[in-house]
Amino acid sequence: MELASYLAGERWSDHPACTHPLLAALARLVNDNTDDENRAKLVHLVPSIIGLNSDDLRVDAHIALRCATTALPVAAAERQLALAVSVLAAEEMLARLDGAPSGRMSERSRRAMAEVPHAAEQARRFSRAARITEKGFRRYAAPNAVQLAVVGIVQACIPDPDALLRRLLEETIEECATLIHPATTEASTLTPAHA
Repeated sequence: MELASYLAGERWSDHPACTHPLLAALARLVNDNTDDENRAKLVHLVPSIIGLNSDDLRVDAHIALRCATTALPVAAAERQLALAVSVLAAEEMLARLDGAPSGRMSERSRRAMAEVPHAAEQARRFSRAARITEKGFRRYAAPNAVQLAVVGIVQACIPDPDALLRRLLEETIEECATLIHPATTEASTLTPAHA
């Protein structure tokens, strides 16, 4: 994030204004929890996060959801309930922001929840009783989802947690780019025959 601030022409900081705060937090967490060899593989991502910023709460919700659904199937049992609640909170916030019915879930969320049925059922019971505000989601729930997800992946019993962290960051950057700059993203995916 410090390199991103420098490349964007900002003062040296790991909290650059050119990047969405939650995406920057994810990038810092991935960087800090990756070994030196794999950290070098993150450098090429720096230019792609410059200019990815928005006040739209949907961006926070998509970042939190991507993190929670990635970590939920691999996290230890003691983290699954909190991650499942994070999935439901992000889905609920997206439904509310889109004016969609409560309880709507993306296919990715359904798949992640299906892999942890006990935690998913507990999370549903807990979530029925709780209603989070937009301010509470942005300030607490979304950042907690990102933090829980990264720690859950780091501590997971999987062969290569660094690779999963890197993939999570790459996919989150790609999703943010699509949300924040949809026209640019669509244009870059056109093949030369269509351009």
